[in-house]
Amino acid sequence: MAYLNKVFLIGNLTRDPELRVTPKGTPICQFGIAVNRQFKDESGATRDETTFVDIEAWGKQGELVAKYLTKGSPAMVEGRLKLDQWEDKATNQKRSKLKVVLDNVQFLSSRGGGAGAPGGGGGGAPGPGGDEGGGAPPDRSGPPRAPAKEKADEDVPF
Repeated sequence: MAYLNKVFLIGNLTRDPELRVTPKGTPICQFGIAVNRQFKDESGATRDETTFVDIEAWGKQGELVAKYLTKGSPAMVEGRLKLDQWEDKATNQKRSKLKVVLDNVQFLSSRGGGAGAPGGGGGGAPGPGGDEGGGAPPDRSGPPRAPAKEKADEDVPF
């Protein structure tokens, strides 16, 4: 039997990413994302529901998230669910927390927006094994688009 553990979320960061480094030198970035859902209740009234999810990004992915995203930035996160379990030393109670370990991120800020990658959005960080050499993440939003104006060259971050 095949198993699948894959999560796709689109939402806004709830706090600025926190970048730390493990004793072995591996970067790890932790942040939260809020995902909204709109639905109609039994009376027909439109209701909003927000789900808050903790995200953990390792390596180059974590560095890119910390560099380009801030609180309120829109992003699409692709990853896998992970359940952390431990015993609370103060109360001796078993505790657990479900989080998403990031595999890929897509920065969703619009052109001219303040959040996300410099010069606009649509860029995404490479997946594991990507050969990102630094700088702004590559644009993976689809086929290349023609520049809107001559001013488009000014938007290039390098």
